[in-house]
Amino acid sequence: MQAALLSVRNLSKSYGATKVVDGLSFGIAAGECLGVIGPNGAGKSTIINLINRFYRIKSGHIYIDDVDIHDFELNSLRSNMAVVLQDVFLFADTIENNITLKNKQITLAEIETAAKAIGVHDFFMKLPGGYQFNVKERGGMLSSGQRQLLAFLRAYVTNPSILILDEATASIDGYSEKLIQEATLKITQGRTSIVIAHRLATIQKADKILVMDQGKIVEMGTHDGLIAQGGYYTQLYEAQFTEA
Repeated sequence: MQAALLSVRNLSKSYGATKVVDGLSFGIAAGECLGVIGPNGAGKSTIINLINRFYRIKSGHIYIDDVDIHDFELNSLRSNMAVVLQDVFLFADTIENNITLKNKQITLAEIETAAKAIGVHDFFMKLPGGYQFNVKERGGMLSSGQRQLLAFLRAYVTNPSILILDEATASIDGYSEKLIQEATLKITQGRTSIVIAHRLATIQKADKILVMDQGKIVEMGTHDGLIAQGGYYTQLYEAQFTEA
């Protein structure tokens, strides 16, 4: 699939009397990576739910290649997107089948090529049986980091027009986090991507970063540009750097 142009215009969303997204406008050029950060409740995940049409938009618009997302058939819209969430759902089956979801058009050779491309092939080959390893119910035989890497690979092999990573590096060990950060750079390269992150190391190289608070964009720019502003992003960066 070709990378897609994504445009959000004056987007708002409320739950009852509480407005969780308030007049957002931003664009992502085809092939660009957008990083999004902000505290819990800032509206980050709501944006993702609106893009996927899990919620209906009542105020504002989202366009993909200048077409309103509500003009797409739902299956067509979602088949051109891939979403990796913090909580990965896996079936009691092999790694291969959890990646392909039994889509016979995706071969094991293609999986291995994709895994090598994003740097996770050796990681999976260390497991007994490699890609034939049975992860058991909900992936209970894998660590949280291994489940995330599997989800990355599952998203990558579908070759989506738009890739969304929602807090994909949260609650994992340091070794897996390093692999995921490296995989993030490769999986988003040349692909229209939205990366919601808690750890700033995940999005430092994004083409653009949105800093959100209480449903609004409070800062926007590149990592270096935001650091130069000395605002909320800088405070968060310094806090994480000190902790590290």
